[in-house]
Amino acid sequence: MYANAAPYRSSVVRRLVRLYAGLVLYGASSALLVVAGLGLEPWGVLHQGISELTGIAIGTVSIGVGALVLLLWIPLRQRPGLGTVSNVFVVGLVIDGTLAVVPEAHGWAARTAVLVLGVVLNGAATGLYITARFGPGPRDGLMTGLHRATGRSVRLARTAVEVAVVAAGFALGGSLGIGTLVYALAIGPLAQFFLRLFAIPGAPGATGAVAGPSPVTAILRR
Repeated sequence: MYANAAPYRSSVVRRLVRLYAGLVLYGASSALLVVAGLGLEPWGVLHQGISELTGIAIGTVSIGVGALVLLLWIPLRQRPGLGTVSNVFVVGLVIDGTLAVVPEAHGWAARTAVLVLGVVLNGAATGLYITARFGPGPRDGLMTGLHRATGRSVRLARTAVEVAVVAAGFALGGSLGIGTLVYALAIGPLAQFFLRLFAIPGAPGATGAVAGPSPVTAILRR
């Protein structure tokens, strides 16, 4: 038993590093999309809309929305993991921290470069925190929970939720634009690439294959 303890602890430490590196990178990349000012990802549109309406920092809004979404897991009988709870708090805190230190982007060239960087880093962040295998984020878990509860496809559940989220966010003043479209088209292929790049040998889904209603399908099937 003791002979196997060290490798096990080492594996857990590596997974924890992946998890928190991914969540920090996810928060920073989400903040870069805000800095670009060309449109946010669907949930970002909602967060920004609520922020504009209430005056609360967008990262703090993200934490609040994430906590509310997590409550919806209860009737869906979803079980959160360490990654789920960490996602709620770490991403929002990093968004606010990044926005406090990153200057505004001026001019189309700079804003486009920041947008592209934000989308690519978001895909890398997705690959890191999913391959850590500590549980999906609250929003991804909502998609798979709705899939199980309704019998509808993950694609349909995701589309329905994100259309509603974007519409509500835009109505509240959230930023909807070319960046939203770029994110929607690019995040699936990028996440798939980084999932394969960061896959842990021998772990479930290490080859990048997707089987069944997993958090991976909630992100990649669009």
